[in-house]
Amino acid sequence: MAEGERQPPPDSSEEAPPATQNFIIPKKEIHTVPDMGKWKRSQAYADYIGFILTLNEGVKGKKLTFEYKVSEAIEKLVALLNTLDRWIDETPPVDQPSRFGNKAYRTWYAKLDEEAENLVATVVPTHLAAAVPEVAVYLKESVGNSTRIDYGTGHEAAFAAFLCCLCKIGVLRVDDQIAIVFKVFNRYLEVMRKLQKTYRMEPAGSQGVWGLDDFQFLPFIWGSSQLIDHPYLEPRHFVDEKAVNENHKDYMFLECILFITEMKTGPFAEHSNQLWNISAVPSWSKVNQGLIRMYKAECLEKFPVIQHFKFGSLLPIHPVTSG
Repeated sequence: MAEGERQPPPDSSEEAPPATQNFIIPKKEIHTVPDMGKWKRSQAYADYIGFILTLNEGVKGKKLTFEYKVSEAIEKLVALLNTLDRWIDETPPVDQPSRFGNKAYRTWYAKLDEEAENLVATVVPTHLAAAVPEVAVYLKESVGNSTRIDYGTGHEAAFAAFLCCLCKIGVLRVDDQIAIVFKVFNRYLEVMRKLQKTYRMEPAGSQGVWGLDDFQFLPFIWGSSQLIDHPYLEPRHFVDEKAVNENHKDYMFLECILFITEMKTGPFAEHSNQLWNISAVPSWSKVNQGLIRMYKAECLEKFPVIQHFKFGSLLPIHPVTSG
């Protein structure tokens, strides 16, 4: 790294990108089903799945209420999400004949579209300002589709990609791992649930009762990792209302279950068949491993999800480079 070419602040020289880094506006690269091979061989895929698995390891066996370091960058990301939340309050749903897909969402989204780079600039230090337009694209992609007024795991993946990019440019660091999941991603989930409820968003590409969940996937992965080796909570307990009510504030997985039971009526085994099946798995580590396999197969290897993924300099489409 040519350190002489610029003067980074003393604490960021370690992970800051080289001065020669050319940031670019990410764009779609997966246009047809055969292109999926390019994605699976790409540096972006390797880095994305590596990021998900690193965080999975980081939160293993830890409660949401666990004491962890909260850096300034984490605080700024939470403030950014708080702004998105406030904009929902300022943009009430409109009266319309259709129950689903409230058009006020488009007004909310237009504000984000306009302000995304300014918001990201509050998190990224000035010497990395050139990265802002590239990173901001992932934030805009992470909140749903304004044409269809829907939200799904592809949007969730864009938010994970946004966080991954912030790690790659050195804004987030190794010791931020737990806070990335517990503080930032958890706040993101709260805002997404509020969006889904307020504007009655449609699930994007949902498999209905055969999918894991209409909207999310990652909190089930990281949430099951949190529960590995729990002294008494077993997978069979998450279909028990009492166990969920008593423990959801500590565990992301149970928070997801609570949201499903608030949003859906009828027997759990009918509206959430896949999750019902998972409750029969004997251990949380087996649940965790199974969910990672399922995430790869059902989300990352599905063309309808990945066709929307965007590639830039931080998450590049080129094949993995060894080294």
